[in-house]
Amino acid sequence: MPSTESPAPEMNPLRLREVTIPNRVWMSPMAQYAAGPDGLPTDWHLVHYGQRAVGGAGLIMVESTAVGPLHRTTSADLGIWTEEQAGAHRRLTSFIAGHGAVPAIQLLAAGRKGSHQVPWEGEGQNGPVGVSDGGWETFGPSAIPFGDLPVPREASQADLDEVVEAFAQATRMSHLAGYQAVEIHASHGYLLHQFLSPLANHRTDEYGGNPRNRMRFPLRVARAVREAFPADKPVFVRVTATDWAEGGITVEDAAEFAKELAAAGIDLLDVSSGVLTRDLEARPPARAGVNVGFATTLKQASGLAVAPVGQIEGLAAASRIVGDGEADAVLLGRPLLRDPYLALRGRPADKRAWPVRYHRAL
Repeated sequence: MPSTESPAPEMNPLRLREVTIPNRVWMSPMAQYAAGPDGLPTDWHLVHYGQRAVGGAGLIMVESTAVGPLHRTTSADLGIWTEEQAGAHRRLTSFIAGHGAVPAIQLLAAGRKGSHQVPWEGEGQNGPVGVSDGGWETFGPSAIPFGDLPVPREASQADLDEVVEAFAQATRMSHLAGYQAVEIHASHGYLLHQFLSPLANHRTDEYGGNPRNRMRFPLRVARAVREAFPADKPVFVRVTATDWAEGGITVEDAAEFAKELAAAGIDLLDVSSGVLTRDLEARPPARAGVNVGFATTLKQASGLAVAPVGQIEGLAAASRIVGDGEADAVLLGRPLLRDPYLALRGRPADKRAWPVRYHRAL
């Protein structure tokens, strides 16, 4: 007889617009730096993301993918600004969806945090790649550098207009590629986060100064992405709850931004924090579920669904967070790098969850 036991809270489906995600344990976007200069996904991406889809994660968020060649962090970043790239991404979305997970993608403009080395070479994220070596000029809200990277030029109005259109184009290409959700990256020190934080944004025009002005440009991007994506598919935003630095973004600032995102038609907040600067003290503290409380606060402030990321170490934590109503889902990064089948570990005898080709192991 079929089991009458209720599923664990993290295994319940979640519906956002017309997309139903089969469970609440999701893969967080984790950059692989495995694309070529053309930004096309490779066999590495297919195997990497495919394993996690087979492994039972309800939603697979493909890593931060650049919205244009000058918006990458490295020359090995994925891209999705052309139809050729969108067609190549179809290998990923088809496999992910074919194994029961929802394919999603995070869209990125790096701003001042671009044109650097891959993490395992030289100085990594703090190692600039010059134009003569295949890099590119960067820009940000103000001429304030990130770590030892070059001083960016202050973005012009034309730059900002180009970024908005680049996000819209990347969103259209994401739909063409078969992604069922897109996420705008407005955290971890990248361009939209730079505009939001007074530590990186010293502008005196309509995009700087008070919190409402600082959120003006990220909200332009959010509205453009929402308009460019089909109405039946959800749009997420990865937000920073705090900069963990004096004079930076506070959770109160983040709550006001969350309310504006709700008004712009955003469906879910992926809640993170920190990493605006290279200062060690501005990194999130090492504690379990560091962003869970922030996610609950932003959910209450905005009415949006939320999914925290960061130091959530397994299914027991996911079950408690979702079961207690602190969040609607959780995003797991490093735990899923270590174990692609983590989402199936709590269902060792559930043949409906495990791929039929693996049933002989149950």
